[in-house]
Amino acid sequence: MTHQTRQRWLGMALCAAAMATVGSTVVAGRLIASGLPPFTATMLRFALQTPVLWLLMWLLHAAWPRPGRRDGMLLLVQALAGSVGYTVLLILGTRHAPAADAGVVAGTLPAVAGLFAVLVLGERPGAGLWAAIALATAGVLAIALPQALDAARGEGAGAVLGHALVLGAVACEAAFILVNKRLRVPVPPLALSAAMSLLGFLACIVPALLEGAWRQPVPAAALWATAYYALVPGVLGFWLWFAGAQRLAGAQASLMTAVMPVSALALAALVLGERVTAWQIGGCALVLLAVVAAAAGREAG
Repeated sequence: MTHQTRQRWLGMALCAAAMATVGSTVVAGRLIASGLPPFTATMLRFALQTPVLWLLMWLLHAAWPRPGRRDGMLLLVQALAGSVGYTVLLILGTRHAPAADAGVVAGTLPAVAGLFAVLVLGERPGAGLWAAIALATAGVLAIALPQALDAARGEGAGAVLGHALVLGAVACEAAFILVNKRLRVPVPPLALSAAMSLLGFLACIVPALLEGAWRQPVPAAALWATAYYALVPGVLGFWLWFAGAQRLAGAQASLMTAVMPVSALALAALVLGERVTAWQIGGCALVLLAVVAAAAGREAG
């Protein structure tokens, strides 16, 4: 095996591990939602995550971002959408929908981001992207349709709301990706994460105070899940992803995002004891195909 081949396999393993931690956020979100209001949990997440990221920047002698006024406003929009909006909506969504459902819906991100690029940036979609969008839509419908039928009979309306909230979280993350392409001066990944974390923390202070979470006892599981969300997906997952992505082509790295919904589905069953249904497995399979189609389309482009 050549050095290049070893590096490629190592990169794929690191990116897959990163996406496994991202998949675990839906389980953490479910535990957080059972005991903490969303803005309070999000503020605590960034309060833990920010000093670690800034310490990493100091240790690695990373350059601090010095954006102009326009880029500074875009960074603020990114923080409000991708940092605060994504986390808050994911926590709210997992309060209403099973974590397994949330993981499948969240796995549609590559297709949703591609659709946003077409609608907002005017990019020309290839056949791979259209296939990805169609497959991702079918995957979401596969898990949402049974819940929608239950809601029509007066049952399961909460799950439909949960799906919509998680899809809103995905839209926020897609907007984050879209805005990042508009920056005049690209910000290195570590500096971007540190900036997003600090801005997200500051943005959550007032809403968190209004929630008044201190007025009632908070389950230890919710606090531990918040700490896990901050330090494992937020810090370790970041490092794993960029350590792997630098060894891979863009399409190869994108393909590893397929691990995310599988991880979420497995962890929902193993950690939360949720029953995985045939609809969820089918939806997950369609979303995986969507990720493959999106990656193939990027490679062809």
